[in-house]
Amino acid sequence: MNNRISPFSDLAGRVVIVTGAAAGIGLSISNAFAEQGCQLVLLDVNETSLTEMAKSLEKSGTHVITVTDSVAEPETARQICAEAVRQYGHLDVLINNAGVTAIYPSLELPLEEWKRVLDVNLTGVFLCAQEAAREMIRVKAGVILNIASAYGVVAAPKRAAYCATKAAVAMLTKVLAIEWARDGLRVNAIAPGYVQTEMVLQLVEQKKIDLESLRRRTPQGRLGTPEEIAQMAIFLASDLSSHVTGQVIGVDGGWTAYGYI
Repeated sequence: MNNRISPFSDLAGRVVIVTGAAAGIGLSISNAFAEQGCQLVLLDVNETSLTEMAKSLEKSGTHVITVTDSVAEPETARQICAEAVRQYGHLDVLINNAGVTAIYPSLELPLEEWKRVLDVNLTGVFLCAQEAAREMIRVKAGVILNIASAYGVVAAPKRAAYCATKAAVAMLTKVLAIEWARDGLRVNAIAPGYVQTEMVLQLVEQKKIDLESLRRRTPQGRLGTPEEIAQMAIFLASDLSSHVTGQVIGVDGGWTAYGYI
């Protein structure tokens, strides 16, 4: 019989908001926090997937609140934070995971697409962080994790909007971290490389990215998994990272360290 205490046992009972929760990295993050005994508030635009996911988690004993909306809507951040406090009485962790991409030559990038990516990837992150911080500062404790990207550190063609917003998320993370540190908050970002999600596989099918080229370009020779991103999120939310704030931590198999194409 294994009586060892989990190194993340401090997470049990914490209230966690995850945006973009119904698929890919967000789904794995939600499952990982559920396994730690957390109470969840899950946001996604896909109501069907979100409902199915919540039912699955509730069967395993996790208490789940779902909200179907987009972080691009100005009222969404206020709604999910208020719902967390109303249902659970407090808010401990926010995972800003919702994100979109747009792959166009920069001369052909429509303004509507630029605005869409900006609204979801940057403005939505800021608004959710701002609303969560209002509650966290009141109790002098809380963790905010933003999902940035390797493409916020290095550039790629045809991704002007995506790279610009993810780079901005990295710097926003640092600003919020130093501004709110004395109030008991920690703010960090995870910068994944290519992760084997449905969205990436769809881009492969559309021939917008080449899977073998990505593997060759990655020093570890493979794409990451959503579970690997989730484990970093667990660590950064836990007390084991209590002196870590204002950091953008790459989980990319060496992608951003490797300067050779």
